[in-house]
Amino acid sequence: MTLGAIYALIALGYTLVYGVLRLINFAHSEVFMVGAFGSLFALHAIGFDTAHASPSGFGLVGVLVVMVLAGMVASGVLAVLLERLAYRPLRTRGAPRLAFLISAIGASLFMQELFALRYGRDALAFPRTVERDTIFTLFGADVQAHKLLVFVSAVVLMLALERFISTTRLGRGIRATAQDSQTAQLMGVDINRIIVVTFLLGGIVAGAAGALYFGVVVESVRYNSGFIYGIKAFTAAVLGGIGNIRGALVGGFLLGVLESYGATVLGGEWKDVFAFTILVLVLMFRPTGLLGEQLGRSRA
Repeated sequence: MTLGAIYALIALGYTLVYGVLRLINFAHSEVFMVGAFGSLFALHAIGFDTAHASPSGFGLVGVLVVMVLAGMVASGVLAVLLERLAYRPLRTRGAPRLAFLISAIGASLFMQELFALRYGRDALAFPRTVERDTIFTLFGADVQAHKLLVFVSAVVLMLALERFISTTRLGRGIRATAQDSQTAQLMGVDINRIIVVTFLLGGIVAGAAGALYFGVVVESVRYNSGFIYGIKAFTAAVLGGIGNIRGALVGGFLLGVLESYGATVLGGEWKDVFAFTILVLVLMFRPTGLLGEQLGRSRA
């Protein structure tokens, strides 16, 4: 469930961008990765490193807030820059869809190699923030503090984003643009502003996911850490229904559970094969996903 929550947070970025632009932002995996790097650099900036003991009480809350906020800011800024530099010039020139795909893949590889050049190809370690204590046992499974923290934080972020899209003025603008961008523009919606906000929202939740998962669960990050998680999150978005916010949540949790059970039955080395087999089967038999609604037609 913890892994599924992370997939769901990343999948929200794919879903939002696809719903508004009909574009698969394959550089979103690097947006997720940059959130982890941002949180690591923030910890170093406040003087918290691997030599420190795990904090507790208000100290723990403060460290986690710094981590998550730094990840959100780093990924949000990168997502907006990607929109401005990689996608908007193509959109203003009326470029074909293939050009957007090539630009996304190029941006993804550029970000990976840039971080590899600057920070090396070895993993960078996070200081331990949350101990691996077992809080309680559920159906024979140990529920550990760090995974429960990530799961609860992810669910809160999902609910906050869903309510933002459903109830706020900007959220209505996003849904209107997703349903019919030309009509929305005629009704006074600033399309460029809506697109920037869409990328920003996707980057913020992906950055939080990167900070929580790599900083608390994995406790390390490297230049290409986001790639495989990004592809699996795309699988989750397709599974739930690309362009559907609630579909991304359902697809993320479902993929996390199915992947974990598949790894248990077939072996850990088969978990990636199992996850991508699910993607192939969904595309073959239900290409619209389990829920299948688009962002513009979703209801609160």
